[in-house]
Amino acid sequence: MGLTDTELRSRFAHARVLRLGTADAGGRPHLVPATFAVVGDAVVIAVDHKPKRHSNLKRLRNIEENPVVTLLVDHFEEDWGRLWWVRADGEARVIDNELAGELVDALVDKYEQYREQRPVGPVIKILVNRWSGWSAGRG
Repeated sequence: MGLTDTELRSRFAHARVLRLGTADAGGRPHLVPATFAVVGDAVVIAVDHKPKRHSNLKRLRNIEENPVVTLLVDHFEEDWGRLWWVRADGEARVIDNELAGELVDALVDKYEQYREQRPVGPVIKILVNRWSGWSAGRG
């Protein structure tokens, strides 16, 4: 079932987690889950305090090499009539956290965990240039 642009954006914005797809300069894909917020026509993701092996993250290196990204949110349940997914394609850039105040504020507003410990790592800002999606019809 087709979804309107408004429905696509609403379902996307209200999801709790997305999958961020990046690729390096050679086109090798990399996929990771992430928390996010929608701010106007942009999607924002911050490197937060959750444990990571190191700070030289593949997703950040990939964006520097190849800014084209894709984002996916989806809903699954046993009633397959309620399945849906929304994808946002766009161009990303990495911003220093100190320069991304209102973007980080949007994450803090969305996630209680960030009110307890505000993200201080780099921020990824994705300008969405294409929305697409699908719904089985009852969800």
